[in-house]
Amino acid sequence: MLIAKSDIHAALKKYFGFSKFKGLQEDVIESLLSGNHTFVIMPTGGGKSLCYQLPALMQEGTAIVVSPLIALMKNQVDAIRGVSKEDGVAHVLNSSLNKTEVKQVKEDIVNGITKLLYVAPESLTKEENVEFLRSVKVSFMAIDEAHCISEWGHDFRPEYRNLRHIIGRIGDNIPIIGLTATATPKVQEDIIKNLGIGNATTFKASFNRPNLYYEVRPKTKNVDADIIRFVKQNDGKSGIVYCLSRKRVEELAQVLQVNGVKAVPYHAGLDAKTRSSHQDKFLMEDVDVVVATIAFGMGIDKPDVRFVIHHDIPKSIESYYQETGRAGRDGGEGHCLAFYAYKDIEKLEKFMSGKPVAEQEIGQALLQEVVAFAETSISRRKFILHYFGEEFDTKTGEGGDMDDNIRHPKKQVEAKNEVKLLLEIIDNTNQKYKSKDLVNVLIGKENALINSHKTNEQPFFGKGKDKDNKYWMALLRQVLVAGYLRKDIETYGVIKLSDTGRDFIKTPVSFMMTEDHIFEGEQEDGSIVTAAKSNGAVADKVLIKMLKDLQKSVAKKADVPPYAVFQEFSLEDMALKYPINLTELANVHGVGEGKAKKYGKEFVALIEKYVEENDITRPDDLVVKSTGSNSANKLYIIQNIDRKLPLDDIASSKGMSMEDFIKAMEVIVYSGTKLNIDYWIHDILDEDQQEEIHDYFMESETDDIDEAIEEFDGDYDDDELRLYRIKFISEVAN
Repeated sequence: MLIAKSDIHAALKKYFGFSKFKGLQEDVIESLLSGNHTFVIMPTGGGKSLCYQLPALMQEGTAIVVSPLIALMKNQVDAIRGVSKEDGVAHVLNSSLNKTEVKQVKEDIVNGITKLLYVAPESLTKEENVEFLRSVKVSFMAIDEAHCISEWGHDFRPEYRNLRHIIGRIGDNIPIIGLTATATPKVQEDIIKNLGIGNATTFKASFNRPNLYYEVRPKTKNVDADIIRFVKQNDGKSGIVYCLSRKRVEELAQVLQVNGVKAVPYHAGLDAKTRSSHQDKFLMEDVDVVVATIAFGMGIDKPDVRFVIHHDIPKSIESYYQETGRAGRDGGEGHCLAFYAYKDIEKLEKFMSGKPVAEQEIGQALLQEVVAFAETSISRRKFILHYFGEEFDTKTGEGGDMDDNIRHPKKQVEAKNEVKLLLEIIDNTNQKYKSKDLVNVLIGKENALINSHKTNEQPFFGKGKDKDNKYWMALLRQVLVAGYLRKDIETYGVIKLSDTGRDFIKTPVSFMMTEDHIFEGEQEDGSIVTAAKSNGAVADKVLIKMLKDLQKSVAKKADVPPYAVFQEFSLEDMALKYPINLTELANVHGVGEGKAKKYGKEFVALIEKYVEENDITRPDDLVVKSTGSNSANKLYIIQNIDRKLPLDDIASSKGMSMEDFIKAMEVIVYSGTKLNIDYWIHDILDEDQQEEIHDYFMESETDDIDEAIEEFDGDYDDDELRLYRIKFISEVAN
């Protein structure tokens, strides 16, 4: 049916009060009103729902909207009822309704009152519902969150696979509109094929959100402190922090609350009442921050979320894009900060290991894209848009400088010859390897797959071994984004040459490669990255030397070894944080209140003087208050040692191995609290042995256990020496 543009605009004004459409909305609505199958790819916040709500309100009959989430349906039904004088204009049909409610829904549809009927795919498998819908006029079918149909989508729902068959049973010529907020080219293909709408008119909006700033930081042991600091710098602004596990959500929400942040947890394990109360508090701005699993956010329409933090890196770029997309929907600033450590990726791989092989393959391919995104040093925006099949130029594109890699660029090196070698090896191996194996061929590392193809016998095997696997992995990612290669999705990520890649082999041109981020483990120079280094902070060398001299003179006066005053890593932390009073000193790594009181006065006096004379700006390092679980453990250990309970019993009652238990006791005594474990020591070492070890620790320059084992030539094992050291530090230093 043909509807004039002026009528569409009048309806927009009448129902929604807007005088103009956003982006592609008008074209989509015209397509659907003309009875065409329509496919819409529009990012979160782009106004997808209006694309089917307005045509439904304008047409005869009822539009059926298939949606995966009850919360989302409820939200939308409430919104539509708000624009009409008839309450029955929109209904939900799902398992939450009783018989009377179902009867009312059906009456409203038969009487032509209901324009939009929201259903879960499961409701459409019920025979009685199908029979009923066959008997009424259906204006069109809308499949929301259409990526759920594809096993390559980040939110695959098997029940979505039957939709095409069900629609066929309801009626033959019903126009279908599929809508999704995230879809790679592969997922788009899958949706169209599975819905049987090969002739659909496709509308794809740009995935670029120019107001969002993307940043990835290394995830260190102090990630809680980093998050608190960030939230406090954005005081009063609304934000979401995503964690993968419910337990972590609870812990982090508590830590934020204890540190003066208005925060609430949100996950599927909370009862519905608590969830909805926490959601409302966030919407009404009674709290600033929601710490959540991905269960939160679907259908949340809060326009002024100013930051989205990922405590754990998500399982796919789609998830990342959708979750970060909840920031800055009003066009204002949106800071997207993710904390990344490769061990989180390994954890996600472990979770996948029980799944069917095909699912694992897909999961692995999606995860590798996330690794590439985190470790890349090219524009993150360009990377994301390339993933969704969109070209982006950082120089001319809107929001081109809105990411950490562009604002703080890494060094670039010419890699023309290396790119040529990479492309030639892909060609010579008949384009049959995925990234990892390709890199193995380059560096000459054999494995079963490579050997089965006899690639290890080829003259080019190991031709790139002058560079390491990290270099080749980084180059491969950048060459992919540059369009010389593509990943074949059908074969789970096998690397293929593109036409421009073949041209490059014939006539190579300059290729400036950006050095990748090194997030943890070893630096290029072989030195280990510490939390301090990776945050860009380096301990003050001059101050360390002064602190060491003081440590020695205090030790001499007290007649104890220097390490019994403060350990070396504590001195390094002092030279990072510049504590100038005992409260701040007690927050230094490995110090604690007891130690600070006993030895701290001279140290803070020295630091205060040094800070003043050298005009040093001290870091606004937060004293992160703990939620008390550690202190509860500490109290339990001290009380039970006072009761002279066997140490192995105390350890097992807390579910700790003896090694972990000894570590916990070390933390206690090195922080300045006495532990009297004589009753246990007398059982494992006789008097002569104790004396021998005591003399060693008294005279030694270091309390290093490996050195002690070497000194005693293996007469004592690791546990015996560590336990005696606890007794020694307790008596001599505390």
